[in-house]
Amino acid sequence: MRRWLTLLVTATTSLVLLALMVPLASLVGSVAENGALTEATGAAEFVARAASESDPRALEPIIEGATAAWGHSITVYLADGRRLGSPQPQSAAVRLAASHGRSVTARAPGGSEVLVAVQSAGQGMMVVRVFLSDAARTRGVAPVWAGMLVLGLVLIGLGMLVADRLARAITRPMATLARVSDLVAGGDVTARAVPDGPREVRSAADALNHLAGRIDELLIQERETVADISHRLRTPLTSLRLEAESLRAPGEAARIEARVGALQGAVTAIINEARQRTRERASCDAADVIAARVRFWSALAEDQGRAIRVDLAPGPLLVPVGEPELAACVDALLENVFDHTGVPFSVRLEPAAAGIRFTVAVPELHNDPARALDLARHTAESAGGSLLLVGARDGGAHVVLVLPRHLAAT
Repeated sequence: MRRWLTLLVTATTSLVLLALMVPLASLVGSVAENGALTEATGAAEFVARAASESDPRALEPIIEGATAAWGHSITVYLADGRRLGSPQPQSAAVRLAASHGRSVTARAPGGSEVLVAVQSAGQGMMVVRVFLSDAARTRGVAPVWAGMLVLGLVLIGLGMLVADRLARAITRPMATLARVSDLVAGGDVTARAVPDGPREVRSAADALNHLAGRIDELLIQERETVADISHRLRTPLTSLRLEAESLRAPGEAARIEARVGALQGAVTAIINEARQRTRERASCDAADVIAARVRFWSALAEDQGRAIRVDLAPGPLLVPVGEPELAACVDALLENVFDHTGVPFSVRLEPAAAGIRFTVAVPELHNDPARALDLARHTAESAGGSLLLVGARDGGAHVVLVLPRHLAAT
């Protein structure tokens, strides 16, 4: 678009200059020709006055002086047929001027001849001829035309430069809008365009920023809804599983537990899918989030008479994970403990060299820990961390969640 706008302004400027320069160039040529003709006529009239008042023998120096002064070839034809000055033969125009006693201007080979007829009392009719060459008629025209051409090219160049600056002032904000829209389409709803350029482009930037802000608000609402669903469904499902395990009939307990497990897996899959759609690169204080989730699960442990050993380092411990994601990750770790163990366990949060370590020490794990802790592992890896399963000397295992430190905290 920038190139097309520049070409359009260049073409328009060229046409305008052409419409002005052509008549102006013709006028310059006409003025130069009229000036040369006026000059030649003045030289002829000067010599004619001298010829009418002087003796032919005294006319030679006057002709030589006029030739040197005006730079034209001058010839005086006397009535007796003699010629003074430049020896040029009589033309038909000279004979016409002598016979009729008139001053005329006629074309001649290589230029024009200006003829002035003058009556002398002692000599009869004389004709003064001044030859005006074609070069003299156009003297000074070529430099003026060259100057006009240079001026036209300079004006076209300036027009192109101004057009390029104006086009860039339009296209640069539009290119910025395109980049911001690509970022928003790629999931970066925090990207914003700086309103710049013409009023229409600024309006488009404001509309794009409003759209991105609205998308961000909707995603926040969806994340809050998903987090609320996660917290509201996991606890009753866990309680239902524990109730099923306490049934006396083994067959009925296994059947209900299997259905509860299937329901819990379906709910987890739905929540995970929703979190993947609403994932954003945010940060939170791991100390606050983990402490809140440990307090939440501690209430359930107290109802079951299960002891929890808690050792949490104070914050702030910033990690590159959103608060809802980290809360769901901790829920998945502790929920796995409540689902598949009935013994005391411990949790520990400590700062590490490049981030934080959250450890859940349990005497046993589910037979398929990779599947049970898939959400926690996915959260850790998406933030550049890891989830480790470490065997303990007492036969149990430690689940270690390692997260890097947020860049703003370094």
